[in-house]
This record gives sequence, C-alpha cells and structure tokens, in this order.
Amino acid sequence: MHEREKGDMDYAFFLRTIASLRRFGVRELGLGYFGEPFLCRWLPEAIGHAKHDGGFERVFVVSNGRLATPERVRDCIEAGLDSLEFSANYAGPDQFHYISGAPEQDFWKLEVNLTAARNVRDEVEARTGHRCALIASSLRFDEQQPARMRHALERIRASADEHRWRPVRGPFGACAPVPCAALFEEAHISYDGKLLACPFDHQRRFEVGDLNRETFVDAWHGSRFGALRAAHLAGDTHGTPCEGCAAR
Repeated sequence: MHEREKGDMDYAFFLRTIASLRRFGVRELGLGYFGEPFLCRWLPEAIGHAKHDGGFERVFVVSNGRLATPERVRDCIEAGLDSLEFSANYAGPDQFHYISGAPEQDFWKLEVNLTAARNVRDEVEARTGHRCALIASSLRFDEQQPARMRHALERIRASADEHRWRPVRGPFGACAPVPCAALFEEAHISYDGKLLACPFDHQRRFEVGDLNRETFVDAWHGSRFGALRAAHLAGDTHGTPCEGCAAR
C-alpha cells in the first residue's frame, strides 16, 4: 500500500482492505513503496494487526530513511515487521540535492538512521528472538552510479544485511518486459483507496479501480485492469499508460 504525503490512509479502510486481500489469498503485505510509510502515524499498529490478526506471512516496509528514526523503527520491529528496506540512491550530498531537491544535509539522515536501525534490530532480536531483515537498495541511474556510490556503499553495507541494485523504471529509465508481471501478481493501493496498476505511478495515470466504491475483487477483475492486461498479453501497449515503458 502506498502512503503519500497528503495524509494517512483511513484506518478503518485499511482494516477492511487487508481483510479483503487476505481472503483473496494475498500472503505478503507491503506498507509503503513509492511513497514514504513513516509519514503514517499508525504504521506500527498497522504492522501488528497485519501480522497477528490479519494472518499475513510477511509484512515489509520500503522507506527513503529520513523519517525512520530509532524510536519509530523499534516500534515497527516490535510490532512484527519482517523486512525494512532503505532506498539509498545517492552517492553524496551533491547528487542527493541535485536529484531530490532536498537540502544537502538531509543526505546523512538515511545513513544515520540505517546505522541506528541496525542497533535497534539487533537489540530487539536479542531480547525477543524476532529478526527483521534490513535491506538497502539503490537505483542504477546509469552505468557510472556504482562507482560514484563506492564509498557510500561501504558505509551502507556495514549496517544492512543485504544491498540490491534496482533499475530506473519509466520513460527515462529501463523498460519493463511485456507482459509486465506486476499487472498479474501485485496490487498497489494508494493512501486514498485507489487501486493502481503500476508501483511506480506517482501521477495517477494507472488508476484501475476505486476501493471506496467497489470491492477489491471487483476492481482486480474490472474492465479497466482487464483492458490493460489484455494489451500486455497482445504485446501492444500503444495508447495505454504503459506506452513508453515497454520492452521492444
């Protein structure tokens, strides 16, 4: 589920939706992917409910790290979080500011919070036996990015259990293969209850359902989502929101 800066998802809606997802057979739940989950005030409660009452086998969070303070991370891990991924995409303060537009000093918040998260994770594991995986991932903006990030990655890998490179998706990045597996295997729900066909949709071009007005099953099997899947299966995404992000 996507958490955006515009506000928290309604908690009652969250409970109804994850219950529907679980009945539909969903076993893994991601709280935040393209948005920032730590903006959500009740994130630990959501994790705890999904793990202990909702029956999800795995609950994970993906964060840019700047709001992942030790106190908030501790609450999430103690609630049962299985995996916390930090998006570590920049070689240094200059690149961070150039791409994100945020103040250069904010670059260091991720590394400071990742180091603190490792200490918190280890302490909670020693005390409770519950282990939350700590992952770091980076966007491969171009072929030179790994070399640019060499020193940053040395620091990041000292705290993270694992580091992963991820391609840049969309019109200015790598193309997703056709048919795109995400259309058939993943459900992405915005903070305000819209079903999105693409995890990288931040302009609402991929809305295929409104879970405030229809059930998840109806939206998942609905005509809008069906038409997009059919275009992918036919190998022709011309005229769809996926045009420009399709392997040729």
